[in-house]
Amino acid sequence: MTDKQVRPSLHNPLQFLVTWRSFPIYELIGYIFMFAGSVMLAYGIHRYSMEEYRVIILSVATMYSGFFAALIWNDITDHDIDAVVHPTRPLPDRRITPKAFFGIALIFSVLTFLFALMLSLWCFVLVGVAAVFTAVHNKYLKRLIKFPAYSEIFTPVQWLVVPLFGFFVVWSVLPHTYDYIITVPLLGSLYIAKTDLLPMVLFVLFTYLADDAHDVAEGIHDMDGDRISGVKTYSTSFSPGVAASVAFGMVVIAGILGILLYVYTLLSEVFLIPFLILWAYTLVFFYQLLRTKDPMQKQELGRLVGRKGYNFLLFSYLLIFVDLFLQLTLALTQGC
Repeated sequence: MTDKQVRPSLHNPLQFLVTWRSFPIYELIGYIFMFAGSVMLAYGIHRYSMEEYRVIILSVATMYSGFFAALIWNDITDHDIDAVVHPTRPLPDRRITPKAFFGIALIFSVLTFLFALMLSLWCFVLVGVAAVFTAVHNKYLKRLIKFPAYSEIFTPVQWLVVPLFGFFVVWSVLPHTYDYIITVPLLGSLYIAKTDLLPMVLFVLFTYLADDAHDVAEGIHDMDGDRISGVKTYSTSFSPGVAASVAFGMVVIAGILGILLYVYTLLSEVFLIPFLILWAYTLVFFYQLLRTKDPMQKQELGRLVGRKGYNFLLFSYLLIFVDLFLQLTLALTQGC
């Protein structure tokens, strides 16, 4: 390996991140609204002070740093799988050394914990638990545990930190009415409103199923690499046909959960109508994957459908943010 072959390094990590993966620009921007929307949904419509804006900005910074950290750690632990199914990624393509990649992952991990600590110890513990689970799951469990489809059952758990973080921020930092108090020595208190519990459960389940549908579809595309590494997905444990059926069912249930979010939260038709259109559009692709019989074609289609599934998750969060932002703006103009 020559110096010319390994170009990016810690000397210019930002330049590397821009070219590290082919992130669509809408995705990178969308994460800002996604992470802000999770806090806004938990908090509701209020006249925001500078403190509320500070909390939302820190929440976005925490989850954005955590997103990059988790994704880079995943690339490090899955480099052997990527060598088969994603050979253009940084480590298989030798665009960066493992040492430099580890250093970048460490920087984002430290930032994640620092930003979370600036919010509350509860937020710090939440991202800590998520980080430990992600590290152990990606590095060891998904290769060692032979339970059918283990990897795709548990990998989406990483994303549950997004909806949970919004509620933990509200319960531990922002002023609000509450019904229950949970106090833990050193960590302080969580002030929980009874009316938050059902929306939180629906939000968590929606996030899990929407993300898992995308994972299962992409698992069809990654089947060969996963099988070589002993990773148990729906495709490697059963068949691509079973995986396609599971993914389709998950999108169906995720759409129903999105409608229930509209019913049981302050979301309005500004969210519901475009969400239904987005859901129907996504279902068309997952149904096409389900109906495709040719194994090679199904495997190739899995990558495209997986991207559509991920966009379903991302754009649903974006619709939540847009709806709440418009409601907040309207409330402020009316002097509420």
